[in-house]
Amino acid sequence: MLKKEKDANLDFNKFYILSMSHPIIKKLEDKYKRSDLPEIRPGMIIRLVQKIKEGEKTRNQTIEGLVITKKHGQEIGSMITIRKIVSGVGIEWTIPLNAPQIEKIEIIKESRMRRSKLYYIRNKSQRQTRMKLKREIRQAKAIKLPKEEIVEEIAEE
Repeated sequence: MLKKEKDANLDFNKFYILSMSHPIIKKLEDKYKRSDLPEIRPGMIIRLVQKIKEGEKTRNQTIEGLVITKKHGQEIGSMITIRKIVSGVGIEWTIPLNAPQIEKIEIIKESRMRRSKLYYIRNKSQRQTRMKLKREIRQAKAIKLPKEEIVEEIAEE
């Protein structure tokens, strides 16, 4: 590598680091960042309504499925991956959370997972996935409820 190329790379890195913390860029990010989104975590089952434009017409498409990943946290470029099994075939959508096409996001079920990325669910069958989620939901209930209520719940089952 020539000396000029090294200097050019260093200059680019300095510019990139400075530009990401620049006040103008922060203002732009704040302008396009959405504040109406619920707290989404992997393991949740959500329903997402997305506005789609086809030619001159617009329609709303509903996507319902399990959140496998959430990437880039609270940044403007944060994304989620939703997985759903349709007719025995797994379908995944990777959607930017701050996209203006998203109308609303509803949380249908919430389960506490021990991992931040649920890629292992791709290899599981639908039945195994349901069983895993039920187990996680039971554990989450057990953590939130006092001991006496857990004993009553077990006696009812």
